[in-house]
Amino acid sequence: MDDMDFPTPDSSVESVTASELKARVDAGEAVTLLDSRMRSDYEEWRIDGDTVESVNVPYFEFLDEEIDEDVLATIPDDREVTVLCAKGGASEFVAGALKDRGYDVNHLEEGMNGWARLYDAVEVERYEGSGTLLQYQRPSTGCLGYLVYDDGEAAVIDPLRAFTDRYLEDAAELSSASPVSQAQQDAAELGVDLEYAIDTHVHADHVSGVRELAEEGVEGVIPAASVDRGVTYANEMTLAEDGDEFQVGDVTIETVYTPGHTSGMTSFLIDGELLATGDTLFVESVARPDLEEGAEGAEDASRQLHETLQERILSLPDETLIGGAHFSDAALPAEDGTYTAPIGELREKMAALTMNEAEFVELVLSDMPPRPANHEAIIATNLGQEETDDEEAFELELGPNNCAASRDSLADH
Repeated sequence: MDDMDFPTPDSSVESVTASELKARVDAGEAVTLLDSRMRSDYEEWRIDGDTVESVNVPYFEFLDEEIDEDVLATIPDDREVTVLCAKGGASEFVAGALKDRGYDVNHLEEGMNGWARLYDAVEVERYEGSGTLLQYQRPSTGCLGYLVYDDGEAAVIDPLRAFTDRYLEDAAELSSASPVSQAQQDAAELGVDLEYAIDTHVHADHVSGVRELAEEGVEGVIPAASVDRGVTYANEMTLAEDGDEFQVGDVTIETVYTPGHTSGMTSFLIDGELLATGDTLFVESVARPDLEEGAEGAEDASRQLHETLQERILSLPDETLIGGAHFSDAALPAEDGTYTAPIGELREKMAALTMNEAEFVELVLSDMPPRPANHEAIIATNLGQEETDDEEAFELELGPNNCAASRDSLADH
């Protein structure tokens, strides 16, 4: 859509950045969006929020000089409207056409691609282990990652290829162009060295940054159990076995094998305080079991997931924090803004965690969302079986992650 040459609108149109728009949404301001992408793109992936009103009218409705009155009637004319598209070209044209007709409009710079480049780091305030723990949040896809640092050393868990430079900057010398927290500023002053880049599993929704960080001299770590899936670069990585430990300053990161979502799924316990669970357990749901063996293998994987949850995760102390690799629109952040929760709290709120095996399997298989877009190509890329350049990798992972077993939150159920 944005590759077209659109006429220059008669009216000058102001733009807003993705960061500015997110700040308004986070502050609870009323935001009205006109999404000019095709209906199928809009239904698959869009900007949502409790105070966000979103209207979808494809850009081609605005190409004629005389815009249909029924189309205009769907667009609020009593408030500011932000127009968006895929990359920012069509939205500027649409916003100009509306401004010519008296609407109060602006448009989102770089469109949904700009939204997809947002990446925030928030300190996990309830973490009581050594050092400092940050949670990376990508609002466009719901991807989460973690960076822990102490005594001049750091490790990142579940890094994204699209943000390889970001991790290095945060560990060494923060980019002044990026929004930073006090914790990140402290890390910069420490000048920490990024020692480890750790993956919890072979991801199906985003392209991993472990290999790119390894090329920069960081020690890449992948689960030993994931090698059987056909990883082609295992000899370039450190293979983490159940019980293995990695040291970052005084922080101990322990490997905990947690199969179910995939056969190689592995969690990492950060100084006994937070379990980075990958896609095993989220604050609002549990993992979907069909991304490795498909629907035919989902039931067996669900049984394995139930065993993992009961014996490997829920056996940890109730105060242990859970931090998944994703969050969905149904997830609620904690008071510190992170998507983390104590095991005891999740056990109380999520009935799935107290079900017997048969009940659990039935629930998990009952309402799975569509599989992540391009999941087969993303898996092949993460296995090293297909080569994908940076721009192709970025395009592959646009859209919702859909790695949870449920469309809605299982918490409070």
